Amino acid sequence: MSAIPSVPRSARTRSWWGWGYTDAHPDDAECTAMGALLPGTLARPLPIPRIDDLLIAPPAVTPPPSLAHLVNDDPRARAAHAMGKAYRDVIRALRARPGRIPDLVAHPTCDREVADLLDWAGEHDVAVIPFGGGSSVVGGVEYRGDAHRAVLSLDLTSMDRVLEVDTAGRSAHIQAGALGPVLEEQLRPHGLTLRHFPQSFEFSTLGGWLATRAGGHYATVHTHIDDFVQSLRVITPAGAGTSWRLPASGAGPSPDRLFLGSEGALGVITEAWMRLQERPRHKASASVAFTDFHRALDAVRAIAQSDLAPANCRLLDAGEALFSGASHDGSSVLVLGFESATGPVGDRLASAVDLARAHGGRAEMPPADRAASGGEAGPAASAGSAVSAWRSAFLRMPYLRDGLARMGAVVETFETAATWDKIPALIDAVRTEVGAAALKITGHPATVNCRLTHVYPDGAAPYFTVAVAGRPGDEVEVWDDIKAVAGEILHRHRATITHHHAVGRDHRAGYDLQRPEPFALALRAAKDALDPYRILNPGVLLD
Repeated sequence: MSAIPSVPRSARTRSWWGWGYTDAHPDDAECTAMGALLPGTLARPLPIPRIDDLLIAPPAVTPPPSLAHLVNDDPRARAAHAMGKAYRDVIRALRARPGRIPDLVAHPTCDREVADLLDWAGEHDVAVIPFGGGSSVVGGVEYRGDAHRAVLSLDLTSMDRVLEVDTAGRSAHIQAGALGPVLEEQLRPHGLTLRHFPQSFEFSTLGGWLATRAGGHYATVHTHIDDFVQSLRVITPAGAGTSWRLPASGAGPSPDRLFLGSEGALGVITEAWMRLQERPRHKASASVAFTDFHRALDAVRAIAQSDLAPANCRLLDAGEALFSGASHDGSSVLVLGFESATGPVGDRLASAVDLARAHGGRAEMPPADRAASGGEAGPAASAGSAVSAWRSAFLRMPYLRDGLARMGAVVETFETAATWDKIPALIDAVRTEVGAAALKITGHPATVNCRLTHVYPDGAAPYFTVAVAGRPGDEVEVWDDIKAVAGEILHRHRATITHHHAVGRDHRAGYDLQRPEPFALALRAAKDALDPYRILNPGVLLD
């Protein structure tokens, strides 16, 4: 076992109001060109918001001298920690209505400091919002309401070290504040990787992935961060605890399961032992086009129920394929990718392509194995035009969404999962009913696209994108109304309110309907026991 030196962070500037880096945002001309494709949008883009234009009140509390070195009350830091990166967050910033801005931002560097901050907050009625990379798209890192005297954003990104690597057991002890690139750079010298690459990889942390049960790189088998957890260390107002590091255990309910997905409402995850993998040395990918989307669904189900286990198995409907540049002839496109650290994967890809062809698919390119390039920003890709186009669009899409938001458009996504017997009707209902609702609410036709991001032998995870011209000044209300219609459809079809984006505050109504009442009672009891002052991320998961 060995410790790993820390890694410098990127020198690029993060956007306080939108996705990613400021130098990657579309300029005014690109925003205008995109808006011209969506009837009813603004003639010119809204200006990029400035923190100086926000009304930021002085902090309502002052930390004691013993904690003052950990706490920042700078208006820029406070504004950057006020919201996540959902569409409703972006448009609120553009309209200079970000909601309640935290009074203070804390940057602890160790468990003791986290515990001290929680003790002080509990004694002084200060709500504590755990904050990793701030990439939440469900209202998970903001404070709503006025029940607390003040709000503290607890930023863990100073706790970003890989503390220890067990090469024999292929696992690592990692602090929860490590952003994706920082984490992977520390594992690279060992030839190991966590291989968890959500779309937010650059801008989210290990602790955030764990607290939200994030979905990542793999479309099959190891689809969620849960699969890689050996043990967790959690700091709560009631005390600290660490689960045993074990390959598996049948000793009662798992303590880790209590905190995975708890979204900072029960405790602050500060460290974890995570299972690692050897870095892949073989990759192969292909795309398959379908004229019939429902036959494409059958092809994906056949692949998911085989033993092939593709790393990437994403089905884009015709609209999604057109938007990403993967297809221009009205076809749906299945993007397949395989990878391995031990041997060629071309045969597995060929078998998957054969299954797709048996359901009417047309392969764009012959399967071809290749050496891995070492890229870390997403699933296996190749030089194939459809695969490359999709991958580029996948990484660029959040920036384009923000550009369209500047044009007054409502552009957002939601995702779910359901069993295969419900998937076709669910997708059809969302397209039809959400599209009709958006037209009724805005007076403009909407685009509703779908892709499958993760697939299982018993079901799949559809991911929907909605784009429509909004009502100037009322964009948040428009999206909330559309999202309410979507939530009703999901509930009616017994589809989960979220497959991997978490509950946050935006999904509370759907989550309350989905969870069994005895479990809700147990969750409330856990909250009372672990957070007796009710300061941890109030409003998330439960009241």
